[in-house]
Amino acid sequence: MNDEVLQKLMTAMTVIQSVKPPVIPADADVMTSVIEWGPGDTGAPPHRHPGGPCFGYVLEGEMLFELEGEAPRVLKAGEAFWEPGGDVIHYSDGNNRDDVPLRFLVIMMCTPGEQMFVIVDEDELEARRDRRVSAA
Repeated sequence: MNDEVLQKLMTAMTVIQSVKPPVIPADADVMTSVIEWGPGDTGAPPHRHPGGPCFGYVLEGEMLFELEGEAPRVLKAGEAFWEPGGDVIHYSDGNNRDDVPLRFLVIMMCTPGEQMFVIVDEDELEARRDRRVSAA
């Protein structure tokens, strides 16, 4: 690639997130999805992605985002997020606003043959309650 083309690409690109994820499974299945929650929707129930990491980007609205071991935070349109996958519980991806919709894009990686999305039951949530961080 010549320098002019590379310079044009670098000028057009804005890095919004750079992370060092855990190992990506060999022969990973990858799913790209757009999730849409209406105003005030609480989103998916607590869940995990056992087979691999997830990467996301808020397209519009505001997401209340909470992972096990981290305080809840609000992500706005134009902001990126990621989850390590595995055993980590994702508590919240709900719409933080009751007046506008939330749309976000998620790229999920998964070990072939494993579920990409597993809902966590109430007994496990109670057993792991000490791992949840309260809002500041």
